[in-house]
Amino acid sequence: MKCSSSVAIVGLLLTLTVAPLHPQKTAADESKPTTPISLDVVVTDGPRKFASGLAKDSFKILDNGVEQPLMSFREVAANDPVSVLIVIDAVNTPFTAVAYQRQQIAKYLRANDGRLEHTTTYGILTDAGIRIFNQPSKDGAALANELDQAEIGLREIRRDQGFYGAVDRLTISLNALREIAAFEKNLPGHKLVLWISPGWPLLSSVEVQLDDKQQQEIYKGAVEFSTQLREAGITLDSVNSWGVEESLGRAFYYREFVKGVSRPEQTQLGNLGLQVLAEQSGGLVLNSSDVVASLRESVADADHYYELLFQPKPSEKHAEYHRLQVVVKGMKARTRQGYYTP
Repeated sequence: MKCSSSVAIVGLLLTLTVAPLHPQKTAADESKPTTPISLDVVVTDGPRKFASGLAKDSFKILDNGVEQPLMSFREVAANDPVSVLIVIDAVNTPFTAVAYQRQQIAKYLRANDGRLEHTTTYGILTDAGIRIFNQPSKDGAALANELDQAEIGLREIRRDQGFYGAVDRLTISLNALREIAAFEKNLPGHKLVLWISPGWPLLSSVEVQLDDKQQQEIYKGAVEFSTQLREAGITLDSVNSWGVEESLGRAFYYREFVKGVSRPEQTQLGNLGLQVLAEQSGGLVLNSSDVVASLRESVADADHYYELLFQPKPSEKHAEYHRLQVVVKGMKARTRQGYYTP
């Protein structure tokens, strides 16, 4: 079965929501300096043992393999603003799993007598789109009580509705991520978006054949999401509560698409997967039925990271992919994996 006609639906939706990839250059554009890029970097020495007290000269930023000078460097203080958004994905998660997730999230919120270290809120993704509840708060008990009363409703788009249903779920999910990026951009400080879900459909296989125009649209989508998440200061984490019940093939197939794409002809719809965007943002991909433990592991990143700023070199190409790497000798550094030129 050839699914290129169905994929065209996704291409059309991306065309309606993504800005033009190649705007006409002006003389002002040629002389305008590039905008500095800020990186939030988590450094560990051993399994999840955060390294603190490092000096500026411990870090190297490589942009396409070329070391860049640091404009500024600081270890983030405990009182720096951090916003946490927990997304309950009722579009891509089985109904019974959603009920379990809600219980686990409420348990996390009520821990420590309901006192949260960082301002937190939650959103619920349904067929109608994303709804973000309340203002960010450190009152976990109040958030949990509200979550207990929240109505998720019945899902019209089911996992068994085949390719067209998968296209609908993918479109709803990506539109929700756009809305979240716009919402989070207005908040101060570092932002963590913890998406509780097995992920939306990757729709990438030998059965899905893309033409040049479709690949161009997907490339635009990859540029858009990379840029929106970076500019909003968002680290995206994927938390799959299916745990061991999730097949290994499905749980790890996303790794085929994690490497950033630099040309439209390289793209597949899998390049827009939840886990793919999460790793590219410097976030975690966690597969565990213990949602409480996963949330704690994700939020711990906000307590131990470094903020690095560098000035990228001007580029003559629009939407050119640059691979980023932060090197700390003898340790592991995790940050966003790349960026696209304006």
